[in-house]
Amino acid sequence: MQIQVNGEQQEVSEGLPLSELITHLQLRADQIAIELNHEVLRRSAWEATTLRPDDRVEIVHFVGGGVLS
Repeated sequence: MQIQVNGEQQEVSEGLPLSELITHLQLRADQIAIELNHEVLRRSAWEATTLRPDDRVEIVHFVGGGVLS
């Protein structure tokens, strides 16, 4: 089935859990936030959330850095 990940079409298995998409994309769960169809999802909901055709997933990576003085 087709979904959209960060604006790009992606083919995934029917009924794929969101948590498996994260694994497939080789992302570190502790460094990202996810929005599904314009709604931010809590990390605790990722395992129980099943992707459906035409879902829109936005993944934001946390970036750290800088210098403390």
